[in-house]
Amino acid sequence: MAPRRFLNALIAAAALAGAAAAQSPAPGATPPATTGQGPAAPGPAAPAIESLLEDLRAPGQENWARIEARIWREWSRSGSAAMDLLLSRGRDAIEAGEIDAAVEHLTALTDHAPGFAEGWNARATAHYLRGAYGPALDDLQTALALEPRHFGALVALGIILEDVGRKPEAREAYRAALAIHPHLEAAQAGLARLERALAGEAI
Repeated sequence: MAPRRFLNALIAAAALAGAAAAQSPAPGATPPATTGQGPAAPGPAAPAIESLLEDLRAPGQENWARIEARIWREWSRSGSAAMDLLLSRGRDAIEAGEIDAAVEHLTALTDHAPGFAEGWNARATAHYLRGAYGPALDDLQTALALEPRHFGALVALGIILEDVGRKPEAREAYRAALAIHPHLEAAQAGLARLERALAGEAI
């Protein structure tokens, strides 16, 4: 089973994403997620994400937590009420420790909305929490292919790579996350931990 600090980081990220999504208004005229093969076409949220990510990286940014929550809200909108419900049920099951149920809900989501990055990221968390590292890595790869700036997926990637002893690669994942979200505490802690570990191995 994975170290507790890693589980806490993943569960906290899922909880934050769920809380942010719960505060958002229901999607209105946004286009529905695709149900066929391949990613969904970018919707109206794309310009908002661009602006929010720029604000997140701004030097001296003091409102980063609020900006982060708004980014999670945008990432949590699939454009389909039915798909959003599956995401919510999957996240709720993760928080409740009902991991098999979470995987079931989130698999239905990724099957019906393969272009929705957050569905893959959320299912990666569920796979990780039941010790299925291979499927978790596969889902993170898909999430990052769809949304390369997904700092939550990058941190999760770093966590898993560190967990399996691939420290240099984990360090790069944390660095990539911090390049997007400089205030991300899980990435800061992971990078500091690996810098110390790798420096010690080099001596």
